[in-house]
Amino acid sequence: MGNKRFPLFVDLNGRAAVVIGGGTVGLRRAEILCAFGALVTVVSPSLARDVESIRHVARAYAPGDLAGAFLAVAATDDPAVNGAVGEEARRLGIFFNRSDDPGQCDFFFPAICEGGGLVAGLIGGGSDHKKTARTAADIRKILENSKDDT
Repeated sequence: MGNKRFPLFVDLNGRAAVVIGGGTVGLRRAEILCAFGALVTVVSPSLARDVESIRHVARAYAPGDLAGAFLAVAATDDPAVNGAVGEEARRLGIFFNRSDDPGQCDFFFPAICEGGGLVAGLIGGGSDHKKTARTAADIRKILENSKDDT
């Protein structure tokens, strides 16, 4: 694995997250953030499907859209827009994820594995997605069979 990535678990409850792009990838990332308590705004002219847990701003990205955000995701099909979002995020000191360029990311979306009161995140080096998916499935089975001690 090239650059090792430190697994950092962050409390997102009540923190603002902005996702630029309402396609499949952007909405999947928005839903993950919502599931962990983030207050998610998706800025996109349209959405690939309805998602109740997000706030949708129905227009294209504009500078200033990241104001007040704790983290930002650029998940459009336009590299220039994704780059502009990254520039704004860096200027504002906001954690940033870019779906089309891992080299520009401050954080990554792991495979989420939950069960028995535990949460695990798994990330690979990027070259073998099937291996990561298989391993995450194995971890999910283990967690499903673990008992919650609470």
